[in-house]
Amino acid sequence: MTINDQYNKWKESTLKKSLDKFKERKERFETSAGIEVPRVALPGRGDPVPTVDESYLNNIGFPGEYPYTRGVQPTMYRSRFWTMRQYAGFSTAEESNKRYRYLLQQGQTGLSVAFDLPTQIGYDADDPIAQGEVGKVGVSISSIHDMMQLYDQIPLDKVSTSMTINAPAGVLLAMYIAVAKRQGADMHQLRGTIQNDILKEYVARGTYIFPPAPSMRLITDIFSFCAKEVPYWNTISISGYHIREAGSTSVQEVAFTLANGIAYVEAALKAGLDIDDFAGQLSFFFNAHNNLLEEVAKFRAARRMWARIMRERFKAKKPSSWQLRFHTQTAGSTLTAQQPENNVVRVTLQALSAVLGGTQSLHTNSMDEALWLPTEKSVRVALRTQQIIAYESGVADSIDPLAGSYLIEQLTDEIEKGALDYIAKIDEMGGALQSIERGYMQNEIQNAAYAAQQEIERKEQIVVGVNQFSVDEVLTLERLQVDPSIELGQRAKLKELRERRKKERVTELLGKLATVAKGTDNLMPLFIECVENDITLGEICNTLRGVWGEYVAEGF
Repeated sequence: MTINDQYNKWKESTLKKSLDKFKERKERFETSAGIEVPRVALPGRGDPVPTVDESYLNNIGFPGEYPYTRGVQPTMYRSRFWTMRQYAGFSTAEESNKRYRYLLQQGQTGLSVAFDLPTQIGYDADDPIAQGEVGKVGVSISSIHDMMQLYDQIPLDKVSTSMTINAPAGVLLAMYIAVAKRQGADMHQLRGTIQNDILKEYVARGTYIFPPAPSMRLITDIFSFCAKEVPYWNTISISGYHIREAGSTSVQEVAFTLANGIAYVEAALKAGLDIDDFAGQLSFFFNAHNNLLEEVAKFRAARRMWARIMRERFKAKKPSSWQLRFHTQTAGSTLTAQQPENNVVRVTLQALSAVLGGTQSLHTNSMDEALWLPTEKSVRVALRTQQIIAYESGVADSIDPLAGSYLIEQLTDEIEKGALDYIAKIDEMGGALQSIERGYMQNEIQNAAYAAQQEIERKEQIVVGVNQFSVDEVLTLERLQVDPSIELGQRAKLKELRERRKKERVTELLGKLATVAKGTDNLMPLFIECVENDITLGEICNTLRGVWGEYVAEGF
């Protein structure tokens, strides 16, 4: 059987089913010179190949089919582009809501919420520990009323929302569900993602609250609840992004991310969940760095590895359980304060690698983020970068267009081999959590970051405008500043909330929460009940702190 025979078989089965649901954007895709662009390019330049190359079928295959090296959808961007989801949030819910509606008007196709530091670690805006941080690096959310304002005039049953929240992810999801219910939406139809990846917080980011055991319990409670009640919601975004931002290599990013994914799957199985009930709601989050070809290979390798892990290691039966679906953000750590306009070029190359690598969703950083919160103009340029790639470059017209490149395939294989070696070492230690507790992942990342910095300082790695091609310059970019008085406003809102709510009901529910936290019942329904009765984020998290304690990282 030839490759063309296999292609025809794919067309009549996998592709046909997809086209019945999602038509392609055009009847015919062609270059500016009128040359037709194939849906998927094959070995042999379209001529029949005498025999099937088994390594091609096993390692590359066809889009929408195992091992998904060429993409998780049979038509990829020929049917619809990736979700253009700009990460945004600052100041108050009112201010962030204005930014979201602006971005939607500019053509953004999904929301991505940045929360301020107090919210990320489960404190209300009026908590003494929050002083000076309210609304600074994201939006301040303490109660359901903040969440209602955040999504004012945004129908939650019509838009997909990603929320970058981890330790208190269940509480923020509960607020989102409660707001959707008040809008009249059916929570079974809600679409979106919570990051909810606590292991990478222990490794690379630091916004954890609770010790590992209760943290994993919160995650599996979300898995179980959403499998039944919010089936289209991505219950976790297993994140390599922050691992790469901390200084890892591309191989470490893939290895440590998938090792964490394995740990979440094992925790869910231990909690009694069936793999095919929750695996299809897992998603991933990767970094797009500067080396374009390496990044394309990285995405392809990660997709193939996860498919094999889920099918061979965990014996998942459903194809949807094998698919690695991922969001990408361009690399914040590569942005320079010097000559910030150069960041537009960096972001373009990084975004292009994500598209060539088959991402499902993409955020492009703004040129001024190394200096301050991005302005509307810089955010618009970042969004336009995605739109130009989508509508003008032609790279979205053929699926996995770099497949078959000798270099791309070699890089894909090498990244997979290196990442599998790391996963084998982590398995020997007892798994991701044990390797984190021993400091293994952290030390590997720190060593890689140190080596990369040495290369920059020795000028073995050139950073344009920093260690070469520098100029004397005066920055003339517009600056976005957060009004420090918003903290007083948030405190006043919370004071009023606490005075008008039913105090007896609050006391009753917080007591019930402490009791359930000591047991094994799913906490999600109670989180929803609590926020609907005006109990705040900080009150819920402090109650859980009282039961579970807080995690304190050890020095290594």
